[in-house]
Amino acid sequence: MPASPARSAIIEEQLPPVCRGEFIDGMSRVAAAVSIVTTDGAAGRDGMAVTAMSAVSADAEFPTLLICVKSTSRPAPLIRANGVFCVNVLAENQVAFSDLFSGRNGGDRDSWFTHGRWSRLYTSAPALDSALVNFDCTVAEVSDVGTHHVIIGSVLAVRIAPGRPLLYANRGYGRLSE
Repeated sequence: MPASPARSAIIEEQLPPVCRGEFIDGMSRVAAAVSIVTTDGAAGRDGMAVTAMSAVSADAEFPTLLICVKSTSRPAPLIRANGVFCVNVLAENQVAFSDLFSGRNGGDRDSWFTHGRWSRLYTSAPALDSALVNFDCTVAEVSDVGTHHVIIGSVLAVRIAPGRPLLYANRGYGRLSE
């Protein structure tokens, strides 16, 4: 049962703030699938690597998922303006795509989409043909939380391929064991 708002405020006033470094260090131990979130439309095309993606609900006409993107990132305003995005869940052998779309390899951002084969599912957002899963979405809701946009997407199309996900934990890539 959730705490009442009044009780929560009292508890928060009594506790010292959580150290940012401790929080980041703790979160680094949480394994997450690596995805590339892409968008395209009148505002432009872009993409970024993320680990902050999760299912919200499968029980509506269109299932929903959420992504969290830093509000100052280049793709964030484009996703909002275009109103569409595709979550491309990477397979365990796609570290190079993660490095590329996270900016680790440097290079020209405009050439990122020349790597691999890309198509469109329902929206105009690029879908990586070799991804483990593509979730093609329209933006249903955006909330600003701290430095990030929490974006809820209505899933209009899903494409699934065989394989295993690329994971990120302990500040490095990993794979599921047999």
